[in-house]
Amino acid sequence: MVSVDHVAHRILTYIPYVLVLIDMRYEGVTCGRDGSVDNHIEMGKKLLAAGQLADALSHFHAAVDGDPKNYMAYYRRATVFLAMGKSKSALPDLSRVIELKPDFTSARLQRGNLLLKQGRLDEAESDFKKVLKSNPSDKEEREAQSQLTSSDEIQRLVALARSSYSSQDYMTAAAQLDTIIETCVWDVTSREMRAECFIQMGEMGKAVSDLKATSKLKSDNTQAFYKLSTIYYNLGDHEMSLNEVRECLKLDPDHKQCYSHYKQVKKLNKQIQSAEALIQEQRYEDAVSKYEAVVKTEPKVLHFSLLAKERICHALAQGQQGSRAIPVCSEVLQSDQENVNVLKDRAEAYIQEEQYEEAIKDYETAAKHSENDRQIKEGLDKAQRLLKQSQRRDYYKILGVKRNAQKKEIIKAYRKLAQQWHPDNFQDPEEKKRAEKKFIDIAQAKEVLTDPEMRTKFDHGEDPMDPESQQGHHQHFRGGFQSGYQGFNPFGSGPFNFKFNFN
Repeated sequence: MVSVDHVAHRILTYIPYVLVLIDMRYEGVTCGRDGSVDNHIEMGKKLLAAGQLADALSHFHAAVDGDPKNYMAYYRRATVFLAMGKSKSALPDLSRVIELKPDFTSARLQRGNLLLKQGRLDEAESDFKKVLKSNPSDKEEREAQSQLTSSDEIQRLVALARSSYSSQDYMTAAAQLDTIIETCVWDVTSREMRAECFIQMGEMGKAVSDLKATSKLKSDNTQAFYKLSTIYYNLGDHEMSLNEVRECLKLDPDHKQCYSHYKQVKKLNKQIQSAEALIQEQRYEDAVSKYEAVVKTEPKVLHFSLLAKERICHALAQGQQGSRAIPVCSEVLQSDQENVNVLKDRAEAYIQEEQYEEAIKDYETAAKHSENDRQIKEGLDKAQRLLKQSQRRDYYKILGVKRNAQKKEIIKAYRKLAQQWHPDNFQDPEEKKRAEKKFIDIAQAKEVLTDPEMRTKFDHGEDPMDPESQQGHHQHFRGGFQSGYQGFNPFGSGPFNFKFNFN
């Protein structure tokens, strides 16, 4: 059951709306349509003064709808559009004002200024001249005369810029266009010409800036998006190239140049993304093949060739293919000597190939361009340790295996060398003595490299068999074997009178 209080509340709620309806009907009887329009204009003016542009615009829209012949409603709406930075929308309103009231000097002067900014010089001059003939105020006269003089000077500069451009004097043309665009900030034609000058001068960043501006100033500017896409493509930025060419196709799905370019960029983009995914999955050989396909897809653009070779260099270094990585990395560095990533990858490849001094040089060069890179510091420390280690005893060299050799390879190499250098194979005392030394080295190398903990220590520059290196740490081998080889006896006790059975 509905309470009395509830009913009372509902009535009180609706009273304001009823009063509004009554006021509206009364206003319609007494003031008519014009009164409502005037109210909208007055309210819009107050909101405009308060900086509430969107609300002000709504009232001026209502005023224009209420009286399509009220020139003041159009003028006020144009004022809001200009305050909002929407000059494109303001221009038709100002033209409508002049159509309704040809002697409205302020509107004509404002339209002339907008036309001048758009580079529509003849139309702008026509407005300025009409202002001067229409009995303007002193301020309006001064402004119109100043703008007319400015327009004449720009007309002269436009002719000079076109001549310079035709003569392929792009630097001069660009300087002349700079002056034009200072005044004609929304002039699409001048910006497009200047962008072309920048392209010819190799200043792609400036060209991109102008083309982006023209793509906004001209709503259906497919050519601007096409040029932006090709610039990014030639700079090796396949993702930005793809974004821009898609914008072109949004405007015109049948645009031949954009569609043809889109297919090429999309194919290249897909190959690069696939290659990067393979690197993330540590499928380095597959990644190399994919980047080789990138070079075939786009052999003419140097940036893509360098990108592909840079990533091939990385994949090979990560895949422990140092000998293959080094020449590829070196080729990239010939074109880009300060490429820190490639310097790091080549340094790693040099370490794999036991060229420690070269690795140190690359890490030091990289450090100059990237001082706080932890990876460089760690790599340099590692290369310096390994260089120091290589100048002593190198267990990998003793067995003749690579640093990334698997345990099976190490044991196979050990068995072959142990059989070859077993002291029982030698009768001459000097040869036997040399074989003993060699055999001990072989056995120690096998012991270190097949024990994960000892091998890790050795890979970090510490010799598990060297008491000095261990600095008093626990020694793995006990017992004795001659004075020079304390701590290890691969033959057991007594003279060398036994045979090894190698399976």
